[in-house]
Amino acid sequence: MSAPFQLTPQAAEDLDAIWWFIAERSRDAAGRVEMEIVATCRRLAKHPLMGTKRQDITPLEVRFWTVTKFPNYLIVYRPETVPLQVVAVLHAKRDLIEVLERRS
Repeated sequence: MSAPFQLTPQAAEDLDAIWWFIAERSRDAAGRVEMEIVATCRRLAKHPLMGTKRQDITPLEVRFWTVTKFPNYLIVYRPETVPLQVVAVLHAKRDLIEVLERRS
């Protein structure tokens, strides 16, 4: 059985950086956030059109989804890919335009 989603190398780095940042204070909290992000990616793979397009942020064919339990984090993904390709996992206060321009 193939994975329902795939992290790009940059998205994997994002998730790793998020884990380490949170783990400085609590490894348990870091694990909970990481598990919820992965669970959200699985849900998006099942329902890829749930996210919203944000043409004001990027012309890329991606969608955005806020992690419900941890709304400071956004998942940016390509809904048409199989498996679903996660392009970025970012803190919502990051400069999304600048980050995604570097990744296009």
